[in-house]
Amino acid sequence: MRGKGPTTGISLLLPVAVATLRKRWLGFAGSFVALALGVALISATGLLVSTSAGFGNDDPSAPSLRKLLIFMAGMSGFVSVFVVASTFAFAVAGRRRETALLRAVGATPRQVRLLVLGEAVVVSLAASLCGALLGLAVAPLFARWLVSRGAAPEGFTVEFSAGPPLIAAAIEVGVAVAGAYAAARRSGRVRPVEALGDAAVDGRVMTPGRWLWAVGHLALLAAVLALFTTMPPGMSRDPQLRDPQNMPVWSLLIGIMAIMAVASFAPLLVPPLVRLFTLPVPLASGAVGLLARQNALASVRRTVSTATPIFLVVGLTGTVVGSTLAFGDARTIQAREALAAQYVVEPDGGAALAPGTVEELRRLDGVRTTTVRTTWLTGLDGDTAGTVAATAVDGDAATTWPLPTGSGSLERLRGSSVAVSGTLAAANGWQVGDTLTGSLDDGAPVTLTVVALVETPLSLAEVLLPYSVVAGHLEGDPQPTAAFLSTSPGAPAPVLAAASRAKVTADAAWGGKDDPRSRSDRIAMIALLGPALLYALIAIVNTMVMSTGDRLRDFSTLRLTGADSRQVLSVVGVEAALTAATATVLALLVTTGTQAATLMLIGQRILVSGPSLPLSLPWPAIGAAAAAGLGLALVSSLLPARLALRARAPGLASVRQ
Repeated sequence: MRGKGPTTGISLLLPVAVATLRKRWLGFAGSFVALALGVALISATGLLVSTSAGFGNDDPSAPSLRKLLIFMAGMSGFVSVFVVASTFAFAVAGRRRETALLRAVGATPRQVRLLVLGEAVVVSLAASLCGALLGLAVAPLFARWLVSRGAAPEGFTVEFSAGPPLIAAAIEVGVAVAGAYAAARRSGRVRPVEALGDAAVDGRVMTPGRWLWAVGHLALLAAVLALFTTMPPGMSRDPQLRDPQNMPVWSLLIGIMAIMAVASFAPLLVPPLVRLFTLPVPLASGAVGLLARQNALASVRRTVSTATPIFLVVGLTGTVVGSTLAFGDARTIQAREALAAQYVVEPDGGAALAPGTVEELRRLDGVRTTTVRTTWLTGLDGDTAGTVAATAVDGDAATTWPLPTGSGSLERLRGSSVAVSGTLAAANGWQVGDTLTGSLDDGAPVTLTVVALVETPLSLAEVLLPYSVVAGHLEGDPQPTAAFLSTSPGAPAPVLAAASRAKVTADAAWGGKDDPRSRSDRIAMIALLGPALLYALIAIVNTMVMSTGDRLRDFSTLRLTGADSRQVLSVVGVEAALTAATATVLALLVTTGTQAATLMLIGQRILVSGPSLPLSLPWPAIGAAAAAGLGLALVSSLLPARLALRARAPGLASVRQ
């Protein structure tokens, strides 16, 4: 093919492309499925984000719907991009024998790259179209689920637009072509004389580009962790970065960065783990364990590609569930330590107490009632603080929460006054006695005097002000979200009428799993993990089926050397188990590191003076994720292999000839 023009060379390679499509249709189908589902996932979550601009939560203290959807889209995009890039690179790397033969008969590296890229573009464009249509069908299902769980208000529906599907398609096509190009460039760089020898065993898999990518991710992870731990003055002025309420979000970001860093080093980490797992005892009788071990070590790229979805499933499960539980525990400990009231009254369903409940509480003998509502202040002190959440307190704040005070006194929180957290005051240069101007939730101007700098727990906002300041300025005049009852020591719990639809919790038991914020956290966790994990679980099946389909020639060779079907299937099963075990260990390393980082952030920003949390992993969730990954890996590798052996795969006939 040398000496011919580019067009002539490509035209001569078209029959090769058609023959490859017929022979390796399973690999093309796997790439198609990965990209189509990835586009559908990003498109659906993107439509939800674009629709959420006009909607808010019924409960202002609940997590922001738009923020939840943005991170849901980000998590889905991260997983799908990761899987698509890995799948397309794996599909190209699996064709190294064909690439080697093309190089041996005279195809130039440029022709090989153009052939592979052309195939990747055709597959990705067709998959993007199907994925975009699927995303349009899936988005309303997501919206209905969010409404049914109370994460979105009634009436939240999807408004269809072309933007999210087009963006999703552009992202995934670009990632697919980039992944295919990187693999094709490596294959095309092989010299014709070395082609056939290079096709048998993977050479260097940690290329200079991958080293640069991996070290860069590791350095960025260390820098982000250091910044959030020390919180420089420039960062502390940003409420999104400073507010401890947002720490779970940034902990999740750190977790994703850690997953990317470890995945980048996977080709370096996988071989030692495979050797470790196969070192103590043979994994099966005869040569099965040895063959599985050598196959995994000889084809590191294949092992890494098939392990990636399992790694994502276990790693994301451990990271997200672990950080959610850790922040929930920290919030509970902090809230109980800050509370001096003996009982807490909360709605038993819904976002606010029923009308008449507060009046019933105030009629109780020997009980002092303090209620809270959540609102927003805009342009506080000339917009230096932006829009901040505030807790409107109706009652005795100092008695209900004897908070540590840097200066001033919470007892002075009455009239046109405000108490702010010490970190918020330091970020904006506020001191006790300063006068702050701003706007209430309905836009009405307000002037407040700072009377105290306090350490606010996560159960309260960074800004505390008397309810009298916002009375009449809250939309719909909402009922309190909770009431705190101060009684004499040992007094029995108040009994409320059934019509109040409220529950009374003692201070020592408040803030557990039944806490409204804990329920919101669980819903947010499912929303973040659900679509991404479902996609990753499908990707496990997809990559395992692709891997098995590419190994028909290997199966034929084993049969010709005397192995029976049971022994071939044993090799396939042991390799799948090795892959799952390797991915699980890497995920455990990531989860342990991210959990340690989460606890460090909690100690620095939340439980500053309280007890520290012990390092613990969410073993039930990790075990379930690992078991699901292993089960799918075994089924999706053994079943195609068994069917191929029964059908006498084409590779067997070619080898016999």
